[in-house]
Amino acid sequence: MDRMLARCGYRCDLCAARSDDPAVRQRLVDGWRKYLGHEMYTVDNVRCDGCTNDGRLADKNCPVRPCAIKKGVENCAYCDEFPCDELNGLICSREKFIERLGDIPEEDYNLCLRQFESKPELASIRRALGKE
Repeated sequence: MDRMLARCGYRCDLCAARSDDPAVRQRLVDGWRKYLGHEMYTVDNVRCDGCTNDGRLADKNCPVRPCAIKKGVENCAYCDEFPCDELNGLICSREKFIERLGDIPEEDYNLCLRQFESKPELASIRRALGKE
């Protein structure tokens, strides 16, 4: 699958919420509960096509998606107000996860958290645009 970025820089192509396998999505939901405290997701409502599509969305309350659409930007890296308050809480890296959560088994990290490594994605785009 090609690299697919969410409006906030999350890697949708790495996210198990896109899986057709309910067992994989259940492991994702269990991991999000364990590591992030997300209680609202279930194997059914976590299904997501990515926020750059008009299909299913796991996080229907994300403030970043409507903002990026309103501003007409592909993702936040292209925004003149980067980084804004709404995005700051979402920008993440592996180091930040480890600092906050401690050691995480590699299998859990790859399934549940790796897709949230938005900091390197957004920084790379910003550099290519000459904005950093």
